[in-house]
Amino acid sequence: MNPVKNRLKRRQASLGSWIASAHVSVAEILAGAGFEWIAVDMEHSNITLADLPALFAAIENGGAAPLVRLPENDPSVARRVMDTGARGIIVPMVNTRKDAERVVEAVKYSPEGKRGVGIARAHGYGRSFKEHVKRSNDDVLVVVQIEHIEAVRNVESIFSVSGVDAYMIGPYDMSGSLGIPGQLKHPKVGEAMAKVLKASKARRIVPGIHLVHPTEAELEEVLRLGYRFIALSSDILLLKDASDAVFGMAKKALAKNRRRS
Repeated sequence: MNPVKNRLKRRQASLGSWIASAHVSVAEILAGAGFEWIAVDMEHSNITLADLPALFAAIENGGAAPLVRLPENDPSVARRVMDTGARGIIVPMVNTRKDAERVVEAVKYSPEGKRGVGIARAHGYGRSFKEHVKRSNDDVLVVVQIEHIEAVRNVESIFSVSGVDAYMIGPYDMSGSLGIPGQLKHPKVGEAMAKVLKASKARRIVPGIHLVHPTEAELEEVLRLGYRFIALSSDILLLKDASDAVFGMAKKALAKNRRRS
């Protein structure tokens, strides 16, 4: 079974990260750090379907499972992502039960879904076709993004869809849908997140969250609340933060040197 899905089924935390740059070295570096999964972001990047085989191979080479955030809830893209070898998908803006059903149908073979059957990388270009088709429905991790107040209102029906394994909260978009964009600490955002978290526990849907600038205290807090599918930072943010820190250190050193001169 998918090791990430298996871990989540045991109610254990699974830590991953996010990439938005289509470079195999970046994928291998992140995967090699010890993350259990790396989500390739096709929603907010220029990563294309053609980039996925090399990125997946790099992620797998680093010891992690490749996941993909789809650009939108599009079955044709979902099918091709799965055929390329994704171990799971993260789908933005799932706001209704129908949206959730559309996701599951796209990534699962009949009778659980409507995924088309083709020869591709996911099953060794046909060499392990029977094994892949047999295990794929149980193997794929399906994560829906709850990031709009409409989704919060419909969360019970979304989480009742068979085949949905986990959700990931989208606090930025959530705040925008509430008319308070960027106010992540606003009580309305907190209330919405709490409602979704409560509903997920009742339905045994794994709670997920993306800690953009994670701290040890923040990670401990979300673990205490019950979040288990947790993304930590991203390739872009890690590079930005590290380069800012290095150049900040260099400026301080130059300033000290000038004072001594």
